[in-house]
Amino acid sequence: MTSSDRAGGGHDVHVELIAVLAAVIDEEPCVLTIDDGGMLPSGPFELGHRSLQSGLRAWVECQTGHPPGYMEQLYTFADRDRIGSGCGRVISISYLGLTRAEAPQASSPSRWTRWYDYFPWEDHRTGMPALIGEEIAPQLADWAARASDATGRAERRERAASVFGLDGHDWNEELALQRYELLYEAELVDESRRDAGVPVGEGPGRAMFADHRRILATAIARLRTKIKYRPVVFELMPPVFTLLQLQRAVEALSGRLAHKQNFRRLVEQQNLVEETGEMSAGTGGRPAKLFRFRQAIHTERTLMGTRLPVMRS
Repeated sequence: MTSSDRAGGGHDVHVELIAVLAAVIDEEPCVLTIDDGGMLPSGPFELGHRSLQSGLRAWVECQTGHPPGYMEQLYTFADRDRIGSGCGRVISISYLGLTRAEAPQASSPSRWTRWYDYFPWEDHRTGMPALIGEEIAPQLADWAARASDATGRAERRERAASVFGLDGHDWNEELALQRYELLYEAELVDESRRDAGVPVGEGPGRAMFADHRRILATAIARLRTKIKYRPVVFELMPPVFTLLQLQRAVEALSGRLAHKQNFRRLVEQQNLVEETGEMSAGTGGRPAKLFRFRQAIHTERTLMGTRLPVMRS
């Protein structure tokens, strides 16, 4: 990295910019990655960059050929030895971007990768994944049993049950980061085994470079929260769409089903969309009305908020 300063103790401090660029492709939430899906687009903040965001946009376009659209700062990660011992102190400033997917250029090393390849336990659109009951829950129970005392064992069991929706607890889709961090603490994901210097096994979900999967989990949690009170999903939709396409996009992001009639009634009641007067081309089913988001919706809903419902099971 080229951006660094000397800090106390003789260690380099590097500032890195990382992008989580999300899109919905064929009703699946995806993230733009490099290194065959193993990394998020990133690069050092350099003196020539006008601002943090302009620097990040430059790195994303350079590495992926994809110009990012809407972006907001996500989180700053500054834990010691995040990238591995001997690398100095790396401070990563992450951004969340939403876009309409485009096929990466043939010469680009980037690709769109499904969220749920990294977090297979997060997709509850067809019910709780078997992975949770068959693998994760028993492994977390073993981890809880290894606590040093009864209080610690009880606390671990309660934490696992609350974040994974076990033992009568409801599943909360917004706890994506807490679930990943729990699996990391229990050394059930490959990143924690790698960082602990123990043999990497076949942990659930695909591992990523350094703590990029933690950063992605942070972005998923943020977006799942935001789609309920701000109309950020608009950034992911084509200019015109059917209400079913909008519903499927929200379901893909949240990992939960939405009640069809309630969803449509709420969208229409809040004047989020307007009819175009056109119908979709039939794809084997009946043509459906095409909608677009109202032009004033971004300003209005940023101030007032909106709620797009997902089904609570």
